[in-house]
Amino acid sequence: MNNADVAPPAMRLIGCAGWTLPKDAQAAFPAEGTHLQRYASVFPVAEINSSFHRPHRAQTYERWAGAVPDGFRFSVKLPRTITHDARLCGAEAMLDRFAGEAGALGNKLGCVLVQLPPRLAFDARVAEDFFARLQATFDCMVACEARHPSWFTDGATDLLRERAITRVIADPPAGQHGPHVPTTSTIYARLHGSPRVYYSSYPDDYLTALAADMAEHVAAGRTVWCIFDNTASGAAVPNALTLLHAQAGQALPGNAILPAW
Repeated sequence: MNNADVAPPAMRLIGCAGWTLPKDAQAAFPAEGTHLQRYASVFPVAEINSSFHRPHRAQTYERWAGAVPDGFRFSVKLPRTITHDARLCGAEAMLDRFAGEAGALGNKLGCVLVQLPPRLAFDARVAEDFFARLQATFDCMVACEARHPSWFTDGATDLLRERAITRVIADPPAGQHGPHVPTTSTIYARLHGSPRVYYSSYPDDYLTALAADMAEHVAAGRTVWCIFDNTASGAAVPNALTLLHAQAGQALPGNAILPAW
């Protein structure tokens, strides 16, 4: 299955990990509705991270899907029981269970996110078998945030390209030595906060440069997912709002956030 570009081509998909709306950002959203309804009236995507820690019933996913507009898309994080406990091996039953739950999102499931533990080294056979099964189970984009250096070798890159798995651009990066090497035509960036992971807010000059980078990639026909995961201090929503409304200008030389292909 080769579904690296599930969203319509050349889209700028900005959102957050979750849809909690901090008090300081409330005025940017409608006053009525649930947090998800209000969030989805402004942002086109959201990342569901809670699925990593605990299962959600299919009825919950179905309710979430019914609360957002037709063009809205969710990225759902694969459970840690699969990625961290089973380490991608012998997880068929767990994967089937997850598919029965998250699959209730229907066509609003835009991506399955696979975040791997820092100590999980690349094993070509294990990775090939796992991603083949995952893509046979889900008819959507798959993004992989690996954090062991072996996942950034030529062999790992070749396998991700062959399977059309989008390599995540993470900030701050983990395990990656050298520049980002893309594996599909889609960009999936996860901004965790820097220097303090999950807490730090990104400065305006960073977001201005990022807006310019995204505009260049969209103009070249690439879809860009940009998810803010710096949620611990409530910085994600304000950062995402700033980026969403930024006017794409010229990034300063050497100040690119996303790689130029």
